[in-house]
Amino acid sequence: MDMIQAFVNEQMKTEVPAFNIGDSVRVHNLIKEGEKERIQVFEGTVIAKRNGGISETFTVRRISYGVGVEKTFPIHSPHVAKVEVTRQGKVRRAKLFYLRDRVGKAAKTKEKI
Repeated sequence: MDMIQAFVNEQMKTEVPAFNIGDSVRVHNLIKEGEKERIQVFEGTVIAKRNGGISETFTVRRISYGVGVEKTFPIHSPHVAKVEVTRQGKVRRAKLFYLRDRVGKAAKTKEKI
């Protein structure tokens, strides 16, 4: 059991990006295509966060060409290069799944002042 715990501690990031649910973020994701590596940016609103040590994840939602796209990223993944907060959202709940039913300006969160 100690070997598993040692491996988990080794894989976890020391500096975890600070963001909350409702924030608009830009996730810099490392993508490998054959031999090449590049960074792809996914920008959207954080609608959910799951805590759980090494398996901690967050879900980002955006509208792309009129279609809602959600991606779930592991926080401690080496493929997540960095997470930039572009706008802090003011929300009152932990999961924003109700944004899936909203369209246009109704799908925006208020900005924290």
